[in-house]
Amino acid sequence: MRAFSLSALAVLFMLCQPAWSQTKKYSIVIKGGHVIDPKNNVDAVMDVAIEGTPGGEDGKIALVAKNIDASQAVQVVDAKGLYVTPGLIDIHVHFFWGTDLKGTYRNGPNGLPADGFTFRSGVTTVVDAGSSGWKTFETFKKQTIDLSKTRVLAFLNIVGEGMAGGKFENSLEEMDAKATAEMAKKYPNDVVGVKLAHFVGHDWTPTDRALEAGTLANIPIMVDFGSANPVLPLEELYLKKFRKGDIYTHCFGGNSNNSGRGRESIVDVSTNKVKPYAIEAQKRGVIFDVGFGGASFLFSQGQPAIKQGFYPNSISTDLHTSSMNSAMKDMNNIMSMFMAMGMDFKSVIKASTWNPAQEIRREELGNLSVGSPADVAILNLRDGNFGYYARDGKITGKKRIETEATIRGGNIVYTLNARVEPVNLPRPERPATNQGPQTPGTGPR
Repeated sequence: MRAFSLSALAVLFMLCQPAWSQTKKYSIVIKGGHVIDPKNNVDAVMDVAIEGTPGGEDGKIALVAKNIDASQAVQVVDAKGLYVTPGLIDIHVHFFWGTDLKGTYRNGPNGLPADGFTFRSGVTTVVDAGSSGWKTFETFKKQTIDLSKTRVLAFLNIVGEGMAGGKFENSLEEMDAKATAEMAKKYPNDVVGVKLAHFVGHDWTPTDRALEAGTLANIPIMVDFGSANPVLPLEELYLKKFRKGDIYTHCFGGNSNNSGRGRESIVDVSTNKVKPYAIEAQKRGVIFDVGFGGASFLFSQGQPAIKQGFYPNSISTDLHTSSMNSAMKDMNNIMSMFMAMGMDFKSVIKASTWNPAQEIRREELGNLSVGSPADVAILNLRDGNFGYYARDGKITGKKRIETEATIRGGNIVYTLNARVEPVNLPRPERPATNQGPQTPGTGPR
């Protein structure tokens, strides 16, 4: 018997939805939240309506307005007293988890499975920052990108094996610009940039090869310097090497002294001022990304920079097995910490949504425009006495961001305090396809 077409299956699936879902205009209405949408300059109490298949992942933003009729929605989210923002975008994570004990961040134990560590922090999109290279990307795609509900993108490491330890990451022979570019062009929906990380030595060759790959594939590069003696000067990287849109991650890390060895910092520790060339570079379009990590942030860098109005373009975690249980913890914690240092809430949201969407050239994301994918974070801004720490000290703050609910592609994927009615949707009956027996439990989830 001839198999059903995908379009016929979609129609059958829709017809098998409960009757109440077919009579509703919206799949979800978020009621009474304070909407912060930096792209569209929205900063007001508004409702947000989503349309799509109830329980599916194809939802789009349908309307942002005051007093949307909740009776027209299959599900209603009570967001009164909360903030409603685009889904958060974390452009520096390590999610190439696996069982290769020698692989570290490449198919190894230091990586994390995406869906366990995103939605509970309001994150709907991540970019893996160089865990895989051109030799290993297709394994990463099959193992993580294709199996995750989280939208997982990638910076492709200039090192062919990816982050497989110093033997590979310090090998110039592993850094093939043409092969890297070809893999990036083969998967343009998944690869958004090229990553250079951890190289030790006073040598511009790795940077030049990353730039060559980025130019060939027409994508930005992200640089995480290792160490050198003497340092590779950041002024040369920013003003002579980088193109507009290239990204310097761990921007508030580096040395806490003027030794001239290791990794240079952007704040002069003798004057406590941001170095003029860093300010010039940001004005020219160089991107400064946080990449907090396990030990890649210093208050001695971040606090004076924020005080002087030098804000990061994007806030990111550098999430992996070590950083998640240390000072970093998660996206909400780092966002809260930047508020404690003096960055205003709206700027923090912009640096966690619309800015990173532009940096990775995915401008359909990071906003609540009508027709955009319905990726939404619903956040509680708690008052209290909170503490934040890094490897060089600690600070206190009066606010902490906490995720109340997350919507990914129009599907409610996380809710902390059950502010959704109804919380659970009945599973629709799966239409018969006459294609033989089905494996139990493989219906719509």
